Amino acid sequence: QVQLVESGGGLVQPGGSLRLSCAASGSMFSINTMGWYRQAPGKERELVASITSGGNTNYAVSVKGRFTISRDNAKNTVYLQMNSLKPEDTAVYYCNADQDRNGVRYMYWGQGTQVTVSS
Repeated sequence: QVQLVESGGGLVQPGGSLRLSCAASGSMFSINTMGWYRQAPGKERELVASITSGGNTNYAVSVKGRFTISRDNAKNTVYLQMNSLKPEDTAVYYCNADQDRNGVRYMYWGQGTQVTVSS
């Protein structure tokens, strides 16, 4: 099983930058994909960025070119570097891990970290 803990959220001005971290613990075996989702007030949760075990990345159109997802060498921490932040980026950001155990898919979620972009 996997436990995820996010950190790095806060209040930033439009055009600013912020870096989110997700620390993973427990078994990291057969983790296919890790990613970041976000949920704004009154809206559904949406995928922001993801990264596979092979290092392939995927981004939402709205953040492409501004956000970068990465992981450390030990593959136990993932990051989301957010640049040129806009007010519409305001949301709770959640870390996600996708695990395949004996052909059964398990989805793990962190507790979320608040990002607010406002002047």
